[in-house]
Amino acid sequence: MGFFVWGRMGRLKEMTKQVSQIFLTGFFLFSGCSSSIPDIQIKDQVSPKEKLTTIDLWLKYLSTRKEFNGAILVAVDGKVHLINTYGFSDLARTKSLTLQSSFRLASVSKQFTAMAVLLLAEEGKISLTEEIRIYLPELREYGSRVTVNAMLGHVAGMADYDYITDDDNSVLSPGANIQSVAGGPFRLGNEDYLTIQEFYDVVKRVPLRYPSNQQYQYSNLAYFLLSMLVEEVSGQSLRDYSDENIFQPLGMSQSFFSDEPTEIVPNRASGYQPNEDGYITDMTNLFWVGDGGLHTNIEDMVKWDQNFYEPRVGQNPEELLRIFNTPNSDFDSGGGGRYANGQQIRRSNDRLFFAHSGGWLGTTTFYARFPDDRFSVVVFCNDISLNPGQYVNNIVDAYFQD
Repeated sequence: MGFFVWGRMGRLKEMTKQVSQIFLTGFFLFSGCSSSIPDIQIKDQVSPKEKLTTIDLWLKYLSTRKEFNGAILVAVDGKVHLINTYGFSDLARTKSLTLQSSFRLASVSKQFTAMAVLLLAEEGKISLTEEIRIYLPELREYGSRVTVNAMLGHVAGMADYDYITDDDNSVLSPGANIQSVAGGPFRLGNEDYLTIQEFYDVVKRVPLRYPSNQQYQYSNLAYFLLSMLVEEVSGQSLRDYSDENIFQPLGMSQSFFSDEPTEIVPNRASGYQPNEDGYITDMTNLFWVGDGGLHTNIEDMVKWDQNFYEPRVGQNPEELLRIFNTPNSDFDSGGGGRYANGQQIRRSNDRLFFAHSGGWLGTTTFYARFPDDRFSVVVFCNDISLNPGQYVNNIVDAYFQD
């Protein structure tokens, strides 16, 4: 969800030594990427079709070496130029991934949450410049003006999970004595579910980390609260509201925010992490939906990508998309970029791109759009040791090679 958290918060420090800073910021920089995987070898002066054939063969090769396991989409003008899956959705039963395999998007979900919030603003039900406590008055008094827009752009000064767990940085425990439904201190993990309302009762007490509107500070808690905003204002869950107003209009029939911890997700790609004996299952529903709870497949992502070229969401789709792609603030979100409603905006080799990564138990994801080139890449992996930014980086370099 913007940073990797393994099965228990106690494993976070060990994990962060292995995973790039991408997952602390929701973004992976294209430049300066160190990679152990072989580069794509593209001959000079070949057609885009030949490049994509080579990319496909490269991914198949990596899959045989267990260096890639997941799904890929390459689109131009919102149209599919390469879509395929590689490897397995179930290692124990050697069940292959398919185009219908469902992945949890982790923090790539944030742009869908942001779109739901912008739709409420378009309907006149909220104002993006209004304080969040106008709509969620049960939140603590922050001592600083925290607007909806500031939360969308990660400049509200809000904290993150480290403020609520049994960790050295926590400001709530042990004094708050937060308990999991499994018993014992609250932890982020497979066993330790709280209901959404119970988690909300925790989050609404969390103070700001920094004063609002003074700097960029990535916050999953802000996007969880935005899902509660959608629920409070619309009278629907984020799952139902996004289905009615985003997924149905786009024909994304296999996309939904999972908000039930015992839900069996059809066609779900099992998540894994490697250990000394091979692989272990590493997945959870962890259904605090707004910051990273969307499930979808690679085919539905085609339809989401198409909306950026032929907008169909909202009362005025073109204007809504313009607002969606506009940075929420002028604060640097890293690398000289800006943040716009669940999207990092950067330049790489003089190319403008919008991108976001995601990572959670058993899933790593990446979605990058190059609007001037009308080119997009989506990567889903169900092996947490795989960094999707590496594959995006290689694919982009190969495709744009002269």
